[in-house]
Amino acid sequence: MNPALTNVQIELLNTFAYQLPDEELSELKQVLTHFFAQRIRKRTDNLWQEKGYTQETMNSWLNEENQ
Repeated sequence: MNPALTNVQIELLNTFAYQLPDEELSELKQVLTHFFAQRIRKRTDNLWQEKGYTQETMNSWLNEENQ
């Protein structure tokens, strides 16, 4: 059994219920990738700020992996 479509899936299906040329499809994928990357970056920045993480925190994590 497939889960119901999300509101985003439904909206995209309704918006793009026609064939796009390959070049435009590629451009659309880039726009969507940028959109979701920005959301992830914003959430990550907020988390780092909440937790008080710094570049030193990241360096420490990286050094732990190398030991």
